[in-house]
Amino acid sequence: MPLALLALALSAFAIGTTEFVIVGLLPTMAQDLNISIPSAGLLVSLYALGVAIGAPVLTAFTSKWNRKHVLLSVMGLFVLGNLVAWQAPSFEALIVARILTGLAHGVFFSIGSTIATGVVPKEKGASAIAIMFTGLTVALVTGVPLGTYIGQTFGWEATFLTVSILGLLAMIGSAILVPNNLKQAKPTSLASQFKVLTHPRLLLVYAITAVGYGGTFIAFTYLAPILNEISGFESSSVGLILLVYGISVAIGNIWGGKMADNFGPIKALTIIFSGLATILLMLNFTAYNPIAAVITILVWGAFAFGNVPGLQVYIVKLAEKYTPDAVDVASGLNIAAFNVGIAIGSWGGGMIVEEHGLMNTPWVGAVVVLIALIITRFSGSLDRKEEFIN
Repeated sequence: MPLALLALALSAFAIGTTEFVIVGLLPTMAQDLNISIPSAGLLVSLYALGVAIGAPVLTAFTSKWNRKHVLLSVMGLFVLGNLVAWQAPSFEALIVARILTGLAHGVFFSIGSTIATGVVPKEKGASAIAIMFTGLTVALVTGVPLGTYIGQTFGWEATFLTVSILGLLAMIGSAILVPNNLKQAKPTSLASQFKVLTHPRLLLVYAITAVGYGGTFIAFTYLAPILNEISGFESSSVGLILLVYGISVAIGNIWGGKMADNFGPIKALTIIFSGLATILLMLNFTAYNPIAAVITILVWGAFAFGNVPGLQVYIVKLAEKYTPDAVDVASGLNIAAFNVGIAIGSWGGGMIVEEHGLMNTPWVGAVVVLIALIITRFSGSLDRKEEFIN
């Protein structure tokens, strides 16, 4: 295994940690910054918006640049963003820092797969991408709970400093280990992106992705306050519960991928969205009992991220059929759609918390996920009709 893949995995670990650690630190940051919980939730929304913009727009803008130079520039922006967050003099400065790191995140995952496959023989490309994405999975399992613990023990600023140090180490590792003469992919034209963005079948899948993920984040963004105020857990326990959630996410990713391979994406997504909506509805009742709440969250993790492989496989299959010259663009835009869902879901969740209270977020999230299920079934019916016609 080329050592360059380890540098990419470390980058993915640092980036994954900084995206989701806010969920565990939301009550701590809200109290320290003297802002409301929904206002603190904007730190999740605006980061995700940065990712959604960074993935397609900045990737297209830098498509003619040397891949290694883009990687180092992106990691430099990531380190800078987290250092600004560490020393942020105000909430507004913290928001700017989150947008900067979101932009870096979007470009990294757009070009990371290309770089990973470029440092291994062609037949090992999928394994190389899997190794890089392992960093993201490990971040959910260990980085987020550890970052939550650091933030609660030493102050939330210490979490951003720690992540910026990790990003700097990954940047140095990439500078030393990633080759400078990587094969340059064909530049992504804006015309190709426009073609993908105007095809109705692809737009339907982007809607499934954004709505399905958004439903989860309506409640997930405010999980720490729910655990504190409703379930009665001490803040120190939140990191441990997020560890349980992260392990469940890792299992759910593998399970979701196998299900998509065995049954096809539509059937897999139908099962996962049905289970996810059920779990979110259950949380409305189980959140009041600490043991029942933890069990629900454990199952929630498996369903919440289990839809990722199926959605990615589905968009690639449709892109190969309808926009064969822009499959990579279609796949990258689906990553953007995930983050549009996170941005709108966490923002919408904040509005619900402000107007109607914390415990209205799980059932509203369930309703939104059911809408994603309906769109999924509709898309599946279109697939069957087109097969019949063909």
